[in-house]
Amino acid sequence: MVQSKARGWTPAQAGEQSGRVAVVTGANSGIGLETARALAVAGATVVLACRDVGRAEQAREAIAESAPDAEVRVEQLDLAALASITEFAARLPYPAIDLLINNAGVMASARDRTADGFELDFGTNFLGPFALTGRLLDRLAAAPAARIVTVGSHTDRTPSARLDFEDLQSENGFRAARTYARSKLAVTTFMVELDRRLTAAGSSTRALGAHPGGVRTGILNQQNRLLRFAFDERLARLTNWFSQSPADGARAILRAALDPAAQGGDYFGPGGRNPLVGPPERVPITRPALDPVLGARLWAEAEKLTGVRYLGG
Repeated sequence: MVQSKARGWTPAQAGEQSGRVAVVTGANSGIGLETARALAVAGATVVLACRDVGRAEQAREAIAESAPDAEVRVEQLDLAALASITEFAARLPYPAIDLLINNAGVMASARDRTADGFELDFGTNFLGPFALTGRLLDRLAAAPAARIVTVGSHTDRTPSARLDFEDLQSENGFRAARTYARSKLAVTTFMVELDRRLTAAGSSTRALGAHPGGVRTGILNQQNRLLRFAFDERLARLTNWFSQSPADGARAILRAALDPAAQGGDYFGPGGRNPLVGPPERVPITRPALDPVLGARLWAEAEKLTGVRYLGG
């Protein structure tokens, strides 16, 4: 584990989390692992929801070094398969869930498809979390003040990040960076629309978002050599002006999950001039994601594609 060295808000400020249940997707490595670790250290019961059970077991062992008394459970979950999402939700033994951290994501280097035929980035990064949230919503509602934290990316505000409803799944041309950015804009738009609908329903559950900045993780493993080089953890001393450790990147997610002062619809990320590194602060949400018409249209598309309907669908 690379310890966080950044100043500012830390999970310790949120206090003890014992008695709370947290589900963290993609928790076997990177910011997902560091998020799960911090929650376990704080006393929460943590579910590592991961596609690769073997790697998740290794993550559980790593977490035990920091939180030997924590209850950490491994469950298989493939967000690129709707059947896996349904089975995962049915297996969970907890009647109430306090935190759902929609962290897992991919950045494909070439066009690929999920088990259900969706473009891989769009299906895994957006449709999977949309379906999972719907499958777990009743148990989130059973907790007194549950939070759903959706992990976005600063790429959602790049010029190529727009929701083209005529080509949501990049059928008319795949470019890795553009497809990823569009999937992450969908993620942020989903978070805003989710909180909008939870509020309208009078729910005590809140939806928040976070982006980790430039983090040295394995999500770039399929990308070109320059990107892999730039975000290589071994070169941290050379690249720490635009990249940070997974432990530091996880702090924006943890603040969205745990900060008592956070409100529904808040979005956290590295503060200051550089949006890629630094302590977590409330940061602006990209304007298209705030559009209620766009949010409602994207929600309807997700319901149609996944067959999962909730909150007025």
